[in-house]
Amino acid sequence: MREVKLPISSNQLTVLSMGVVAILWTQAASAAAEDMPSTTLQTITVTANTSVRENVQEDSVYIDNYTPAAQASHLSDFLDVIPGVEVGGTSTVNQRVRVRGLDDTNLKVTVDGARQEGAMFYHMGDITIDPDLLKQAEVAVGNNSVTLGNDAIGGAVAFETVDAVDLLKPGQKVGAKLHAGYASNNDELLTSATVYGAPTDNIDLLAYYGKRDTDSGEDGDGRELYEDSESENILLKAGAYIGDDHHVGASFSRTEKEGVFPFRPDFPSLPNSRGLDVIPQEIKRDTYTLDHNFNPANSLIDVDTTVYQTETQILRDSEDVGNFDFDAKVKTTGVKIENTSVIDTNNGRHKLIVGAEHYEKESEMARDGSATANDDANNTSVYLEDQWQIGKLTLTPGVRYDRYESPEFVAGGSTYDNVVGALAASYEIAPRTQVFASYTELFNGPDLGQTVFNSNGEGIYVNNDLKPEEGYNSEVGVATTLRDLTIADDALQLSAKYFRSNIENYQQFMRTGSRPGRFGIDCETGAIGGDCQGMFNSDEDYKIDGVELAANYTTRDFGMGLSYSRARSEGDKTGNSIPSVSGSGADSGDRYMVNLDYAANDMVDLGWRSTYVASITDNQGETKPSYDVHDVYVNYSPRQFDGLKATVGVYNLFDETYASHASRLNTADATATDFEMGRNIKTSLTYQF
Repeated sequence: MREVKLPISSNQLTVLSMGVVAILWTQAASAAAEDMPSTTLQTITVTANTSVRENVQEDSVYIDNYTPAAQASHLSDFLDVIPGVEVGGTSTVNQRVRVRGLDDTNLKVTVDGARQEGAMFYHMGDITIDPDLLKQAEVAVGNNSVTLGNDAIGGAVAFETVDAVDLLKPGQKVGAKLHAGYASNNDELLTSATVYGAPTDNIDLLAYYGKRDTDSGEDGDGRELYEDSESENILLKAGAYIGDDHHVGASFSRTEKEGVFPFRPDFPSLPNSRGLDVIPQEIKRDTYTLDHNFNPANSLIDVDTTVYQTETQILRDSEDVGNFDFDAKVKTTGVKIENTSVIDTNNGRHKLIVGAEHYEKESEMARDGSATANDDANNTSVYLEDQWQIGKLTLTPGVRYDRYESPEFVAGGSTYDNVVGALAASYEIAPRTQVFASYTELFNGPDLGQTVFNSNGEGIYVNNDLKPEEGYNSEVGVATTLRDLTIADDALQLSAKYFRSNIENYQQFMRTGSRPGRFGIDCETGAIGGDCQGMFNSDEDYKIDGVELAANYTTRDFGMGLSYSRARSEGDKTGNSIPSVSGSGADSGDRYMVNLDYAANDMVDLGWRSTYVASITDNQGETKPSYDVHDVYVNYSPRQFDGLKATVGVYNLFDETYASHASRLNTADATATDFEMGRNIKTSLTYQF
């Protein structure tokens, strides 16, 4: 089998290391330098001629080396360490990723390259995946490249599941990994088994099965966070090298969660006045992918092709109480092909990325006693990016064309033809020190309507004049790496970024009803106030300003990471922040994080993570209170038992009562606030052989 390196990206700038865990990493890379630091705690690979975007404007979390993620049941257990990223929602059926205040409806989210499109229900999250399936999560913090495309106003989150080659030891043909974990707050029990192998030199196979049982937990004040569920996770993968030039792969992953949850999962402790507290629900995601890589001994050809289909479903049974039964589905089918060429000229080296993508997203909604309602949209795009290195200077221009056909019952099936451009630059002002800047135009066509409100146009205002979201994202910053400061082979990585995003024609959904903020839409004119519901463009433009700072110091056995992030949005007419489906503004308070990790010896690893989020008051005088959360862990790998690893951690050590600023938060009504769990003791045991 040809040698395969783990895809540790060379794109880590902000601090991702250490946590309550074995390590995350940050990398301030120079586009031309090949002597960037490495540590014994984490393998870091840097190659020359990588782009500014890859080097300094994306962050990766490598799951297997991040101890809290090894015990994670929620995306916030590891993604929150990335400056500018938050995950709201206490329940896993309500986990919502936010990047600089924009939630996942404005992010490109993929699992193994398969787009996860569509919005299901604004009281629930749309990302259905169990962290135990993952090996890596890569976040584009902001949109800084034409390669991201439509549905990526705020950036992108790419989840990647584990491969057999990640687990096989040198010379090993067959192996297995057994994992068990327990969490005290909600009596959560996780068991999983992975079997993998390389029966021949050119074939690798993997099969994973995991089961997670969860009861209701409690917040810091002892309020019950209603959930009683069982989940099953399946991952099947196969890969084969055909000759020296071709690699083909196929995968299937499923996350299925069944149990009883609040009928509004973002109100986890709210009794319903209509006599309905919790109802049976099932949430399922199936993702299929086929991929092919053609990489002959030719620097002009490195072609990746991915064909995918993913379907997410919410099935609810309210047991004849109220009108809450539904079967909602969103299916996305697509194909993406991309070629990378490296061309050396007298004027520098060019890395040309040219690609094309087409995908279709379809929503389907069925209620008892009514006909099935459907809607769909599709997008076709082509793009070109040139990463041009000229000595210490790297320029990255790019251009993208999108043809987007909108949903019939949202925007009347309108078609949008759009061209955007981008330009990034990086300059090495000193060894391992660079300044960088980027400017990227944005485009986002009207998304599918929320699936649970599909009605084939009945009671819906179809907005034939709905405009696509447009604008730009701009960033400037500096990054440096200092080595051998106090002892041999230590490294201090520093980075600072300032960004501004501008969003025009921000799209909002207006429901009917007499509650505050729900005024309906006139069914004929589209004016606010009426008996219909639907999409409309905000009458003001929004800007988002902020900074992200990071410092990461590592030695062979010690790591310390510090980070600070701030993002503020503001409308040009009212000064209000960007509205949020979670019921409060999108902005969060300033976030400060400290991560410490110490490898006492080759058996014991200790760590501590502290997160402080300052209070924030919006333009209407509503305040999200501050909170301070601490986590500690110890990791033990006995020499006597090769492949055995045990972890014990205490999360929310001081039993803080708080709600993430990315969650539903109502300071006047505790039952309408999505509080996080109180103190939680987690243990896990992994044996790999």
